[in-house]
Amino acid sequence: MLTGILVQDTAGTESIEAVSPDLVDDQARCLLEDMPVHAMKVGPLYTTESVSVLAQITADYSHVPLVVQLQRIPNVSLEDEFDAEETQAALLELVLPQTDLVVADHALLLQWQSHGLLPGTSLEQAVASVLEFGASALLVSGVPSGGSQRFYFYRDENGQTSQFAAQATETVLGTDSLMATAIAAELARGSEVPVAVDYGLACINAMNGRSFQPGMGAKIFNRSHR
Repeated sequence: MLTGILVQDTAGTESIEAVSPDLVDDQARCLLEDMPVHAMKVGPLYTTESVSVLAQITADYSHVPLVVQLQRIPNVSLEDEFDAEETQAALLELVLPQTDLVVADHALLLQWQSHGLLPGTSLEQAVASVLEFGASALLVSGVPSGGSQRFYFYRDENGQTSQFAAQATETVLGTDSLMATAIAAELARGSEVPVAVDYGLACINAMNGRSFQPGMGAKIFNRSHR
């Protein structure tokens, strides 16, 4: 579902135009009522009204696996415009209880802890809190591992925990979004969440050699077929 229109380049985001809640609802239900949908992936949500709409959609289609990608508003100056903390709190309360997998950046979880949205100061406390909100599983990206190294941390509601080394040492724009999309695609094929996570990480690792820097900012993936 398209939830916002961004004016951005590889260096940053200048502005965001949030899609109206009615249009978010129409997009989803138009497809859900037309064809079999076997998984849903949702990216950033910018208003509490959109969060409420998503919560109702996922409640109506609770049998469809849901992947929610959490990420910070990319420009700090835009946070007040969208009342980011209120929207994030609504997301935690209304959507996470219906979510099969949350994908979140480590820096976002630390930010939420510093703002009081999540308790504690450690990764373990943040992960436990997200799962307590009702999410079935959480995959955290960008966890520091000394120097420039990063890893992925996974935990589910049953206590199953895994760590995966991140092969790339440089940030590629849209990595978490592509990974979450690949995971949702694998869930749609009927795989269980741990298997889908393995698939998503394998897709990202395979794409690492296909990134390039087209401008003055971050690298992006070359998604063209050859």
